[in-house]
Amino acid sequence: MADKSKTVTVEQTGSPIRRPKDQRATLIGLGLNKMHRQRTLPDTPEVRGMIHKVKHLVRVVDAS
Repeated sequence: MADKSKTVTVEQTGSPIRRPKDQRATLIGLGLNKMHRQRTLPDTPEVRGMIHKVKHLVRVVDAS
């Protein structure tokens, strides 16, 4: 079972302009919709999958 205290901090580095709707929706699902905004999220397989889907638009700042 995954440790509940594990988190991952992501920052939006790319613009969702001219991107498919599903990538825009994924950014919103991560809580990112403006450039350089950061969110700390639980480190779950679902969140990791969302990060992987828009890996060209975000960067992982901290994974603890």
